[in-house]
Amino acid sequence: MYIPKHFNIDNISEAVQFMQRYSFATLINVSDGLPVATHLPFVIELQEEQVIISSHLAKANHQSADLLKGKSLVIFTEPHAYVAPKLYEKELNVPTWNYLAVHAYGDVQLIEDEQQQLSELERMITSYDTEYLKQWANLPLDYKLKLCKGIVMFKITVTELQGKKKLSQNRTNTDRQSIINAFSHSTDVNDQTIADYMAKDFNPGRQ
Repeated sequence: MYIPKHFNIDNISEAVQFMQRYSFATLINVSDGLPVATHLPFVIELQEEQVIISSHLAKANHQSADLLKGKSLVIFTEPHAYVAPKLYEKELNVPTWNYLAVHAYGDVQLIEDEQQQLSELERMITSYDTEYLKQWANLPLDYKLKLCKGIVMFKITVTELQGKKKLSQNRTNTDRQSIINAFSHSTDVNDQTIADYMAKDFNPGRQ
């Protein structure tokens, strides 16, 4: 990912927090020289400065056969907002987009032990829907194991993490505040979210 210096997310914890907030991401592998992608929910953990991400996909998904063929890329991205030239102080300007994204590269390890598979499923349920845990606990074991046989479960040890937050850091303070004000009063949720990220970046002490 192209990341100019002033847009770089160089703090691992900050990148992980973003990944956890926007954890429905895109898994990319290469198959016969072509990129293939699947959109999946992920569980993201930071273990002693090592980022581990895990998920599963249908065994019938042809991408599952390519998980061990080279490195995988998982793209986490969500909020983005169009920045109109009218928000700038000077007329000599063009439109752009503000956004955040994290690219995680890593090596896949398949999870094939049944007990570990069940533990991983419970971990994902805990991450996304704790209210479902009781219902899940009451389901028959053979039903759960049948589910496991239909999926390929994996975890990725991240070997390279690229984070980018393009939040008008290269603009004047006047321009940045103008964009924040406009986005804050927008009815678009993406605009509002970007405004919040911009305000925190513009004023690091803000929580």
